Amino acid sequence: MSWLKRLLIGKPLENEALKDEKYSVFWGLPILASDPISSVAYATEEILLVLVPAIGVLAFHPLTWISGAIILLLAILTFSYRQTIHAYPNGGGAYVVASDNLGKYAGVAAGSALAFDYILTVAVSIAAGTAAITALFPALFYHRVAICLILLVLLFIGNLRGIRESAKLFGIPTYLFIFLVILMIIYGVIKVKFLGYVPPTPVIHLKGVVEPITILLIIRAFSSGCTALTGVEAVSNAVPNFREPTVKHARSVLLLLSLFVFLLFVGVSLLANIFHVVPAVGKTVLSQIAAEIFGRHNFIYYLFQFATTLILTLAANTAFAGFPLLFSVMSRDGYAPRQLSFRGERLNFSNGIVVLTVIAGMLLVLFRGDTHRLIPLYAVGVFISFTLSQSGMFMKWIRSKEPGWVYKAMINGTGAVVTFVTVIIIGSTKFIHGAWIVILVIPIIMATMLKIKRHYQAVAEQLRLQPEELENLDLSKATYRNHVIVPIESVNKASIRALRYAKTISDNVVAFNVAINEEAEMKFKEKWNFLHTDIPLIVKYSPYRKVVSPLLDFIDSYEEHNYTRGDMITVILSQFSVRAWWQVALHNQSRFFIMKDLLKHKHIVIATMPLQLKQDQVVLEKKRKNEMDQREAEQKLPKN
Repeated sequence: MSWLKRLLIGKPLENEALKDEKYSVFWGLPILASDPISSVAYATEEILLVLVPAIGVLAFHPLTWISGAIILLLAILTFSYRQTIHAYPNGGGAYVVASDNLGKYAGVAAGSALAFDYILTVAVSIAAGTAAITALFPALFYHRVAICLILLVLLFIGNLRGIRESAKLFGIPTYLFIFLVILMIIYGVIKVKFLGYVPPTPVIHLKGVVEPITILLIIRAFSSGCTALTGVEAVSNAVPNFREPTVKHARSVLLLLSLFVFLLFVGVSLLANIFHVVPAVGKTVLSQIAAEIFGRHNFIYYLFQFATTLILTLAANTAFAGFPLLFSVMSRDGYAPRQLSFRGERLNFSNGIVVLTVIAGMLLVLFRGDTHRLIPLYAVGVFISFTLSQSGMFMKWIRSKEPGWVYKAMINGTGAVVTFVTVIIIGSTKFIHGAWIVILVIPIIMATMLKIKRHYQAVAEQLRLQPEELENLDLSKATYRNHVIVPIESVNKASIRALRYAKTISDNVVAFNVAINEEAEMKFKEKWNFLHTDIPLIVKYSPYRKVVSPLLDFIDSYEEHNYTRGDMITVILSQFSVRAWWQVALHNQSRFFIMKDLLKHKHIVIATMPLQLKQDQVVLEKKRKNEMDQREAEQKLPKN
C-alpha cells in the first residue's frame, strides 16, 4: 500500500525542510482563522434560534445589542492573547500559561478543555458544512452522516500532507468566503438603502404567546452567540508553526483574524436585522440572506453556498492545526502518549491528526451530524481554557512586576473576569441541552492525563540508574548463563533454523512440543528422530487440546528447577512471514499469547526466528516445474 500512501500524502520530508513548512502571515491566517470566521455562518442563527421562537419579530432589536457584547468580548480576548503570544512564544497556549502560573492541575484542566473543544470544532464544522450542502440540495438531507464522514476523511488526508501544503490547499476557500460575505454585506445594504428593495415580511411560528424580553432570555441568546469566538486561542497555541520572527507573525495573524470576525459577524447580524430572516428547517440564515440579496437562481448565490460549505468544513483546520501541536507539548510533559510528540513523514504531528479524526468521526456518528445537537457542547470547553489562560497571565504580571505590568495585568484580569462570567452563563443556560456532557468529560480527560503522567514517572524511576550503580557497572564481565527453550510445533525449515540458532548461543538447549493427541505425538517423534540431534526433546500430551498453557507450565517448571540466580532463559519462537496482509489471519497467532505471558518474567528473553515466505504463485509454479522435470526424467529412463 506504500504507493497509495505516497499518492495521498506525498514523499517523506527531511528534518531540514521544517523551516520551509511553516506559515507565513498570508497562509497562516486562513488556516488559523477558518474556525472563528466560519462561526459567522451560524453564530447569528444560534442567537435567533433562541430569540425568535420566544419573542417573534421583536428578536431583531436585541440581536444588535447581543452582537455588540460578543464583539466587545472579542476585543478583550484579542488584546489578552497578543500578550500571551509575546510571553509564551513556544506555543501551548492556555495549557502552558496555566501550568506555569497556576499549577499542574490548572494546566491539565486547560489542556483537557481545549482538547475537547478542538474535537468539537471538527465535528461542528463538518456538520455545519454538511448542513450548507443539504440546504442547497435538500434531497441529500437524509444522507448527512455519510457526507460528514466523507468530508472528514478528505480533511484528514489533506492535513496529513503537511503544514505548507494543507495551508495552500485549504487557504484559498477561506479568502473566497471572506470576499463573498463582504460583497454580500455591501450589496445588501446598497440594495435596501439605495435601490429601494423592500424585504418580504417574515412568517414566524411562535411556540406560544410572545414572551417578555427578560435578562434570562438575553443571556441564553448571548451564550449561543459566543460560538463566534471559538478558535481565537488557536494562534497562541500554534506560534512555533510560524516563520521567523514567529511572535510578530503570530500577533499579526491574531489581529487580522479579529478584524475579519468583527466585520463579518457585525455585517451578517446587520443583514439579518434588515431582511428579518428567521431560522427554518433545511435552510440556514446565511443562505436565506444570500438568496434575498443575490437571488436564489443566480450564479453568485450558488458560488456563495459553495464557499460557505467549504469554509464551514475547513473550519476544522483550526483544530487540525492546534490539537496535534497542543498534544505534542503535553506529551513531552508526560500527560499524553509519547507517540503524539513525534513528527510524521511530512513533518506534522500525524499521530495527533489520526487521534483527532477518529474521535471527531465517532461524535459525528453519535450525534447524527446534527449541528444544533452539537452546538450546546460547543464553547464551554474553550471558555474554560480562556479563563484559565487569562488568570494565569494575570498572576504572571502580579508576580513578575516587569515594566508595564499594571496595564498588562488589567487587560488579562479583565479577560479572566469576563470569560469566567461567560463560562457560568454558557454552562448554566446550556446545561440541560448537552453542556453537562462537557462538564462530565473534562474531569475524565484530566484524570486520564494525570494517570498517564504517573505511569511515565513510575517507568522513569524504575529505569533510572543511580550514580553508585554506574560506578560499579562493568559490562565486560559475563554474568549471565543462558538456558534456551525452543517450542516446536512441527519439524520444518522454520523450526530447524530456530534450533540451529539456539546452539550458537548456548549449550543448554531444550526442544518442547505439545501433542494434542497420541497419533500426533507419535508422528512428531518419528520426524524428530530423523534429525539425529543431541538436543533433548520434551513432548507434552494435551488432552484438552491446549497449546499455549502447557508450554507456559513447562517454562515455569523449568524456571523453578533449573534457574539459579544470575541465569537467563531464552525462549526462541519460530515465525514465518507471509507476503499478503490477509494471509496473516490464516495462520496460528499463538506466539502473541506466549509473548504476552512471558513478558511478565524479568529474567526470560524472548527471541523470534523469522522465515520469509515467497509469494504463493512463485512457489506453486516452481513446484509444477519440478514435477514436470521429474516426469520427463522418469520417461527417459529405460524400461525393464
